[in-house]
Amino acid sequence: MSKDKSSRQVPADQGSNQVNHNQTRTAASQTRGMGGRGRGRGPYGHPVGPMVKPENLGKTLVRIGSYLKQDIPHLIMVVITILVNTACTLAGPLVIGSTIDRYIITGDFYGLVWASITLIAIYGVNSLSTYVQGSLMASISQKTVTRMRKDLFTKYQTLSLKFFDNHTHGELMSRLTNDIDTVSMVLSFGLTQFISGLITIIGTIVLMLAKSLILTLIVLAIVPLMILITRLITKHTGKLFIEQQKTLGELNGKIEETISGQRVVKLFCREEQVIHEFEESNQLLKKTALKAQVLSRIMGPTMNMLNNLGFAFVAGIGGLLALKGTTGTVTIGTISVFLNYSRQFTRPINELANQFNMVLSAAAGAERVFQVLDHDPEPADAPDAIDIREKGVKGYVEFDNVSFAYDDENLVLKDFSLKVKPGQTVALVGPTGAGKTTVINLLTRFYDVKEGSICIDGVDIRRIKRNSLRSSLGIVLQDTYLFNASVRENIRYGRLTATDEEVEQAAKTANAHGFITRLPQGYDTILTDDGGNLSHGQRQLLAIARAVLADPAILILDEATSSVDTRTEVYIQKAMLNLMKGRTSFVIAHRLSTIRDADLIAVINDGRLIEKGTHKELLSKKGFYYNLYQSQFVRTQQIQEENTETEAAL
Repeated sequence: MSKDKSSRQVPADQGSNQVNHNQTRTAASQTRGMGGRGRGRGPYGHPVGPMVKPENLGKTLVRIGSYLKQDIPHLIMVVITILVNTACTLAGPLVIGSTIDRYIITGDFYGLVWASITLIAIYGVNSLSTYVQGSLMASISQKTVTRMRKDLFTKYQTLSLKFFDNHTHGELMSRLTNDIDTVSMVLSFGLTQFISGLITIIGTIVLMLAKSLILTLIVLAIVPLMILITRLITKHTGKLFIEQQKTLGELNGKIEETISGQRVVKLFCREEQVIHEFEESNQLLKKTALKAQVLSRIMGPTMNMLNNLGFAFVAGIGGLLALKGTTGTVTIGTISVFLNYSRQFTRPINELANQFNMVLSAAAGAERVFQVLDHDPEPADAPDAIDIREKGVKGYVEFDNVSFAYDDENLVLKDFSLKVKPGQTVALVGPTGAGKTTVINLLTRFYDVKEGSICIDGVDIRRIKRNSLRSSLGIVLQDTYLFNASVRENIRYGRLTATDEEVEQAAKTANAHGFITRLPQGYDTILTDDGGNLSHGQRQLLAIARAVLADPAILILDEATSSVDTRTEVYIQKAMLNLMKGRTSFVIAHRLSTIRDADLIAVINDGRLIEKGTHKELLSKKGFYYNLYQSQFVRTQQIQEENTETEAAL
């Protein structure tokens, strides 16, 4: 597809304009088909794929922090709950150890009762603080990502068409969904776990050192071994999980492709073939996932084994020290404290490693969001820009030596000059990629000219406010986008303040009233799947009705009849004639038979205006237009003769 063609899939920012959303409709499915972001997770939530890291972690974290400024009071409460939670976690084993030494061994029943009440209070406060902490962070994270998502979506509305041409729709949707969701997940769970884990590790080490240096060293000796084994396992499982995600993405893509193309599958009787292909992919996914899952499950038993090893060493060596009495600091209660700490010491270490990687991923996602937010928007309106609608738009359009290139190098339009009088119908004709749609993109200021100027009623469009300019234009494209709403609301999108009577009158002008009244609920019929319950011609008539309601001064029809049958084309042609009355109109059409009555035909080839005139004038010149028309005319005759012969044979 040429640049000239691809650039048609761009909305104007007024209701009178239509937009092609074919790529947008499939963007979410494209993202699903890729199998997420390509990172696998082990059975305990540990990332095992390659970590995406931000280019500037510090700057990104500071910027995320700027979104948290409004929630500083809540953040302070979160920190307090984390401290309370951690204090309770560390205090529990100390109380248990003290209870053993002071009450259980001595047989102090009342002391044991009070110690039990104390433990209940500690763990009760622990649970309450955990709940409050989780609720506060959930609220903070959702408010934060809501603000980020709003800023990003608003930014999308201010960016130029060139930005969207250089980024896929799936990529842009991924930033709005996946990347921001990653930030939300880290803020909700990862941040508090990271802080809590860090405080827990420091507090545990300090308290263990205060109790016994020897037993502390025994507990810490297990940590390097755990880290080493974890790295060895994740090194192998990472590759397997990446392969699993890749295979899953391919399977999802095959499923989506088959379901979307079910009509073609049935038409060519390929059910058995697609079942066979699906089964091959399904079996491959099973083998890959089985290897990844089985190997990753070694992690749990291995960690338990090391934990139990540390537990055994603490119990054994601590017991010997207590029995021999070589040090007065090691008691049965002390051993109990270390047994508890040794079991809970490795948990925050694993969480810290996990959450650190999650923070990096979230920062990388946030960085992608901030890249869009920092992107230059469409140039602002000139300080002296005017609202062309205030004096009324007559519709005089002039292209004066316009040159333009999408990539700043290869010119798509070259010294293009054309004068259009008010009320004239101008047909833009030429081969694919000649520059026809580029003319429209420049007229609507989706792009600005590199050289020359475009004027409406004698005013350079760069001195006209964009909203004023685009609301004066009405565009009907070949592919019309309809919303999941009633027929009435889809037409009213052209002018949101229109009454029901005005909507119906616009439908009558567009020759759409007849088929609308035959729908199950008439104008209140809900359209589904981009108007999937309507024919292509009916969707085009609704698009024309929408443009009629918008009442634009200048009309643009971009191949509005190229994908319909001859009979439907007649209805659409009548509707377009009603729409074009009294308006300056630009018509792009591949079927030259549809523009024979145009006041002016501009023939474009290789970005240059090579011929212009009426249909008869151009035929009499026997130039480029004549050859183009003759080739279509001869081909049309051949098709008609073939159809006649086929009907006679039947």
